[in-house]
Amino acid sequence: MQFLAQVKKLFREESGISAVEYALLLALIGAGIAAAAFTLGGQVSTNITNATTALQGGN
Repeated sequence: MQFLAQVKKLFREESGISAVEYALLLALIGAGIAAAAFTLGGQVSTNITNATTALQGGN
């Protein structure tokens, strides 16, 4: 909850923050989401392959 409160406060305050800071914040958040999706994507793909093999009577 603390993080969300800080983000809300950041968007309410207009003293000194510019579009550049907002763009950097969004870029960092986007990079984090992309990294998480890339990491989890490989694991999910492996698990689906293993489940499909098991359902088809494999090991």
